[in-house]
Amino acid sequence: MQLKLILEAALLAAGEPLSPERLESLFTEAERPARAELRAALDALAQDLEARGIELVEVAGGWRLQVRSALAPWVSRLWEDKPGRYSRATLETLALIAWRQPITRGEIEAVRGVAVNSGIVRALLDRGWIRVLGHREVPGRPALYGTTREFLDHFGLKTLADLPALAELRDPAVIGAELHGAAGRD
Repeated sequence: MQLKLILEAALLAAGEPLSPERLESLFTEAERPARAELRAALDALAQDLEARGIELVEVAGGWRLQVRSALAPWVSRLWEDKPGRYSRATLETLALIAWRQPITRGEIEAVRGVAVNSGIVRALLDRGWIRVLGHREVPGRPALYGTTREFLDHFGLKTLADLPALAELRDPAVIGAELHGAAGRD
């Protein structure tokens, strides 16, 4: 049994990240590798793929095979349909949820200076990038939103700690001014 080949085939066939538990479930009790052996085989596979067009990455949902980002301009031509474009309002809402979670719709609106369209929240929920974490214990019991494992997987993150710090992106005064200025363009 070549563990590395089995893992490569499973990751290729799955089309989604596979957790270590899911990878272990590929094997019967008698043939199941130890967790350290599984990790070593994944590391060896990643090393084998270093000079190839695909790479093995670890994201929140586990391990996945993906096209190297440097090759995306060519590979993306395989699909006639363009990927969905998201409005600035949608991206701002998602960014606020990601960096400030748990957060209510009212708190998002206070930062953006404009009402959040219910279609934006619904689209993010439908996409599986956000979820309701609970409800704030105040009058009206507003929903508290947070990101999901699908959000982390889509953006290639293991944890929220992998998000860049807002200060790394831009000066906070500029971000606030842009968010406020964008309110009139929704």
